[in-house]
Amino acid sequence: MLLRETIMSVNEISAGPASRWRRALSRLLFYLLLAAAIGWTLNRIGLSMQRSPRAAGFSRGIIQGALMPMAMPNLLVGNDVAIYSQNNTGVTYKLGYTLGVNGCGALFFGFFFWRVRRWRAEMNGKSS
Repeated sequence: MLLRETIMSVNEISAGPASRWRRALSRLLFYLLLAAAIGWTLNRIGLSMQRSPRAAGFSRGIIQGALMPMAMPNLLVGNDVAIYSQNNTGVTYKLGYTLGVNGCGALFFGFFFWRVRRWRAEMNGKSS
Protein backbone atom coordinates (compact mmCIF):
# COMPACT_ATOMS: atom_id res chain seq x y z
CA MET A 1 0.00 0.00 0.00
CA LEU A 2 2.81 2.40 0.86
CA LEU A 3 4.59 1.66 -2.42
CA ARG A 4 1.39 2.31 -4.37
CA GLU A 5 0.85 5.66 -2.62
CA THR A 6 4.47 6.64 -3.27
CA ILE A 7 4.16 5.77 -6.95
CA MET A 8 0.88 7.68 -7.20
CA SER A 9 2.37 10.76 -5.54
CA VAL A 10 5.47 10.66 -7.79
CA ASN A 11 3.22 10.33 -10.84
CA GLU A 12 1.03 13.21 -9.71
CA ILE A 13 4.07 15.44 -9.18
CA SER A 14 5.66 14.55 -12.53
CA ALA A 15 2.38 14.87 -14.45
CA GLY A 16 2.43 18.32 -15.92
CA PRO A 17 -0.42 20.16 -17.60
CA ALA A 18 0.53 18.80 -21.03
CA SER A 19 0.29 15.18 -19.91
CA ARG A 20 -3.05 15.85 -18.20
CA TRP A 21 -4.42 17.34 -21.43
CA ARG A 22 -3.07 14.41 -23.42
CA ARG A 23 -4.67 11.95 -21.00
CA ALA A 24 -7.99 13.82 -21.09
CA LEU A 25 -7.99 13.95 -24.89
CA SER A 26 -7.14 10.26 -25.17
CA ARG A 27 -9.99 9.39 -22.81
CA LEU A 28 -12.38 11.58 -24.79
CA LEU A 29 -11.30 9.93 -28.04
CA PHE A 30 -11.71 6.48 -26.47
CA TYR A 31 -15.25 7.25 -25.31
CA LEU A 32 -16.21 8.76 -28.68
CA LEU A 33 -14.94 5.66 -30.48
CA LEU A 34 -16.74 3.43 -27.99
CA ALA A 35 -19.98 5.38 -28.51
CA ALA A 36 -19.61 5.11 -32.29
CA ALA A 37 -19.04 1.35 -32.06
CA ILE A 38 -22.04 0.90 -29.77
CA GLY A 39 -24.18 3.03 -32.09
CA TRP A 40 -23.15 1.06 -35.16
CA THR A 41 -23.83 -2.24 -33.38
CA LEU A 42 -27.18 -0.98 -32.11
CA ASN A 43 -28.21 0.06 -35.63
CA ARG A 44 -27.25 -3.36 -37.06
CA ILE A 45 -29.17 -5.21 -34.34
CA GLY A 46 -32.18 -2.92 -34.77
CA LEU A 47 -32.27 -3.46 -38.53
CA SER A 48 -32.06 -7.23 -38.19
CA MET A 49 -34.87 -7.23 -35.62
CA GLN A 50 -37.10 -5.03 -37.79
CA ARG A 51 -36.74 -7.43 -40.74
CA SER A 52 -37.99 -10.38 -38.71
CA PRO A 53 -41.65 -11.17 -39.52
CA ARG A 54 -42.24 -12.81 -36.12
CA ALA A 55 -43.81 -10.89 -33.27
CA ALA A 56 -41.27 -9.83 -30.65
CA GLY A 57 -41.46 -11.95 -27.51
CA PHE A 58 -39.88 -12.05 -24.07
CA SER A 59 -36.26 -12.63 -25.15
CA ARG A 60 -36.36 -9.94 -27.83
CA GLY A 61 -37.90 -7.62 -25.25
CA ILE A 62 -34.96 -8.22 -22.91
CA ILE A 63 -32.48 -7.48 -25.72
CA GLN A 64 -34.26 -4.31 -26.85
CA GLY A 65 -34.74 -3.16 -23.27
CA ALA A 66 -31.06 -3.62 -22.47
CA LEU A 67 -30.03 -1.77 -25.66
CA MET A 68 -32.50 1.09 -25.19
CA PRO A 69 -30.28 3.26 -22.92
CA MET A 70 -27.49 2.96 -25.47
CA ALA A 71 -29.73 4.50 -28.14
CA MET A 72 -29.52 7.98 -26.61
CA PRO A 73 -26.33 9.11 -28.38
CA ASN A 74 -27.84 8.07 -31.72
CA LEU A 75 -31.07 9.86 -30.97
CA LEU A 76 -29.20 13.02 -29.90
CA VAL A 77 -27.39 13.25 -33.25
CA GLY A 78 -30.63 12.71 -35.19
CA ASN A 79 -30.48 9.01 -36.10
CA ASP A 80 -33.84 7.29 -35.88
CA VAL A 81 -33.27 4.11 -33.87
CA ALA A 82 -36.05 1.65 -33.14
CA ILE A 83 -36.08 1.17 -29.37
CA TYR A 84 -39.42 -0.62 -29.10
CA SER A 85 -41.06 -3.25 -31.33
CA GLN A 86 -44.57 -2.37 -32.46
CA ASN A 87 -45.16 -5.96 -33.56
CA ASN A 88 -44.91 -7.70 -30.18
CA THR A 89 -46.64 -10.43 -28.19
CA GLY A 90 -48.03 -8.08 -25.57
CA VAL A 91 -47.44 -8.69 -21.88
CA THR A 92 -44.52 -11.10 -22.33
CA TYR A 93 -42.65 -8.64 -24.56
CA LYS A 94 -43.31 -5.76 -22.16
CA LEU A 95 -42.11 -7.83 -19.20
CA GLY A 96 -38.91 -8.70 -21.08
CA TYR A 97 -38.42 -5.08 -22.14
CA THR A 98 -38.87 -3.85 -18.57
CA LEU A 99 -36.48 -6.51 -17.27
CA GLY A 100 -33.90 -5.51 -19.89
CA VAL A 101 -34.10 -1.80 -19.07
CA ASN A 102 -33.92 -2.41 -15.33
CA GLY A 103 -31.11 -4.95 -15.66
CA CYS A 104 -29.05 -2.54 -17.77
CA GLY A 105 -29.70 0.26 -15.25
CA ALA A 106 -28.76 -1.97 -12.33
CA LEU A 107 -25.46 -2.88 -14.01
CA PHE A 108 -24.64 0.72 -14.89
CA PHE A 109 -25.58 2.25 -11.56
CA GLY A 110 -24.14 -0.68 -9.60
CA PHE A 111 -20.78 -0.14 -11.32
CA PHE A 112 -21.05 3.64 -10.88
CA PHE A 113 -21.76 3.48 -7.14
CA TRP A 114 -19.05 0.83 -6.66
CA ARG A 115 -16.57 3.25 -8.27
CA VAL A 116 -17.77 6.14 -6.11
CA ARG A 117 -17.33 4.03 -2.97
CA ARG A 118 -13.84 3.06 -4.12
CA TRP A 119 -12.88 6.69 -4.82
CA ARG A 120 -14.12 7.75 -1.40
CA ALA A 121 -12.18 4.95 0.27
CA GLU A 122 -9.00 5.98 -1.56
CA MET A 123 -9.50 9.62 -0.55
CA ASN A 124 -9.94 8.59 3.08
CA GLY A 125 -6.83 6.41 2.98
CA LYS A 126 -8.70 3.12 3.27
CA SER A 127 -8.72 0.31 0.75
CA SER A 128 -11.74 -1.86 0.02
